[in-house]
Amino acid sequence: MPNEEEHSLTGVVITFFSTASSVGKTLISCNMASELARQGARVVLCDLDLQFGDICNYLHLAPDQTIADAQRCIELQGTGFDVRECLAPYSYEDVSFSVLAAPKELAEAYNMKTETIRSMIESLQRSYDYVILDTTSMFSELNVAMLDLSTIVTFLGVVDFIPTIKNMKIGFDMMNLLKYETKMRVVLNRSNAKTRIAIQDVEKLMGQQFYHILPNDFRAATQSIQEGVPLVLRQKDIPLTTALRDLVARYTNRAFTEDASGDEAPATHRKTSWFEKIFH
Repeated sequence: MPNEEEHSLTGVVITFFSTASSVGKTLISCNMASELARQGARVVLCDLDLQFGDICNYLHLAPDQTIADAQRCIELQGTGFDVRECLAPYSYEDVSFSVLAAPKELAEAYNMKTETIRSMIESLQRSYDYVILDTTSMFSELNVAMLDLSTIVTFLGVVDFIPTIKNMKIGFDMMNLLKYETKMRVVLNRSNAKTRIAIQDVEKLMGQQFYHILPNDFRAATQSIQEGVPLVLRQKDIPLTTALRDLVARYTNRAFTEDASGDEAPATHRKTSWFEKIFH
């Protein structure tokens, strides 16, 4: 019989969140779950984009049951129901983890209850080392509940268009207002995509450097989705895979080394850019 200390242990909840759409939350969350599982951790990946979740599409899964089925079972059987009965297994070679799929029908999403979902996530914490949450791009009741529950929040952004950056800035300020700054990690995706906007300008706007930067690799990302195999499990020698693994290493404090310089190099005097003028 487990002692009280073992019973109280809970897994780490890592939430992927953004206030801009199409920033790569699902791709990166799938890869984080895969890399953690590859390292031997017990991992469950939860699709909380209840209306348009894509995790099963990315991983080529056809689950028999979803989070909507789990809620129905809880309503019928009470809190004694084990949500693990509604998980779908994903495996590639010797790597495996579990998936809590989004509802299959759009109408089911409207009947999902925040408190029930929260109880599911808390239950999964008691069985898994890592609970990875892929969310929608809004401050909904559900998302705020998950942000409250999270150990780490990956606040994801891209530097492409002014509206995207505006939404990222609004979201960043709200995250700080809600006192999530200690758990928030601001991560830039597709960093080397062609754009006239400098990363340094965005960092100056936000008043904070990006915690981690992921390079753009549209071809590798597309191939990964088409094959249903996360990059970290197959594309092992490309910059994007290396950057994804480095992000996991920073989160787990394994094999993490700081940059040789430690701090960012001092800024040099330069003319004000057009981007800075817009947001001045």
